[in-house]
Amino acid sequence: MFTTTFAVAQSEALKVVVNSLGFYKQTNDINYLARAKKSIDSLIVSRKDSNNIEKNIYKGLVYATILQVDSTNKLNQPANFFATTSNFVDWLATHRRARQYPDELDFIKQCIANACIKKGFEYMNISDFVNAEQYFRKARHYAPSFKPLNAYIAYSNSKLGNLQDAAKFYNDLVLTDSTGAEIIQTAVSINMAIGDTVKALDILKKGRRLLPDDKYLVLDEANIYNNKKDYKALEPLLPVILEYNKNNADIVFVAANCYDQLNRYDKAEDLYLQAVELNSSAFDPAFNLGILYYKKSAFEGGEDDNLKNIYYASKWLEKANEISPNDIKCLQMLKQLYTQTGNVKQLNKIDTKLNQLTDK
Repeated sequence: MFTTTFAVAQSEALKVVVNSLGFYKQTNDINYLARAKKSIDSLIVSRKDSNNIEKNIYKGLVYATILQVDSTNKLNQPANFFATTSNFVDWLATHRRARQYPDELDFIKQCIANACIKKGFEYMNISDFVNAEQYFRKARHYAPSFKPLNAYIAYSNSKLGNLQDAAKFYNDLVLTDSTGAEIIQTAVSINMAIGDTVKALDILKKGRRLLPDDKYLVLDEANIYNNKKDYKALEPLLPVILEYNKNNADIVFVAANCYDQLNRYDKAEDLYLQAVELNSSAFDPAFNLGILYYKKSAFEGGEDDNLKNIYYASKWLEKANEISPNDIKCLQMLKQLYTQTGNVKQLNKIDTKLNQLTDK
């Protein structure tokens, strides 16, 4: 921009401005920007000057460049320099005759947007998300096609607790094919936080199409189905999440429970046993194994199989009771089992325990 548009300036009066900007481009010495500003200010003093669109375009170029590069205000501009410059650029952008300078206007807006982004991050770094969000929105006004701004605005809103606004901007980001897994996961979390599970699932499905090898996205989708107790939807995801998490006792248990709920008892049994092996102090796998064997005793095979399943049910329910002695559900299941098998001694112990717990 400095070596093209400026170099062909028609007005003799603007040559000092052009030359100063050209020297800045070559040297990055902001003192040349100070000279450019002093020159352009000296050229706009009357009403007629203020109506000269060419001079105003160069004023915009100089002022916007200063805003972009002099974030620490080494040139000692007044406190309202940012506000007055952005207001001036807003006016300039709506001027009918300014359409003759589309490239210059784009450059000016880009500079203002960059300045706003810098300001936004300055406020974000001190956890002032109110001002950060305002500057990021202002930047988006000047650079609406710069997609990362949606992420900055969304993040600021999430920090402010404005989850509805945060969800809107994160959802817009997910619509782009270049979205990363982190954005997708954050969008899902925000939508879950505001109770929009349907939208969260839509985002995850799109994310998995874009990033089919991302193990965290499939796990997030599986968690939603598990929390909804939608075991039919969860089942197709189990081989994938087990492949990535075969040593995670909690995830192995989730898979076992899913197969259990779908009456696929052999798969459930194997996975419950694996979960116990991975974490022998966990109550749920032991308890569910006891329930599973008790259910199998009602329909599987003949008398020998029935006795075998009753034995395993007793074993695992007693194991669960050792882990959590005061769990009412487990005690009630043991009472039912001992009643069925006629184990009076154990039944009396369980009744005593239940009475102690229910009388509290």
